[in-house]
Amino acid sequence: MTAKEKLRVVVEELSESEAEGALDYIVSRRHDELGALLDSAPVDDEPSTPEEEAAVQLAREELERGETVSLDEIRAELA
Repeated sequence: MTAKEKLRVVVEELSESEAEGALDYIVSRRHDELGALLDSAPVDDEPSTPEEEAAVQLAREELERGETVSLDEIRAELA
């Protein structure tokens, strides 16, 4: 039996409360690892180009006008 198969068996035996606790633990560990990775990443010291600055300004203006697309809309479009 593979590790994933063993895990599925164990998960099926958990109560809903135990499953929530286990999931919270797993998610918190993943965020900690991601946070550590981001904290150790080098600072981006490459100067922005005028084109990049213009794109950022345009995006901020669109955001202020409420011209956004929700994650649900993107998922529906990609499905």
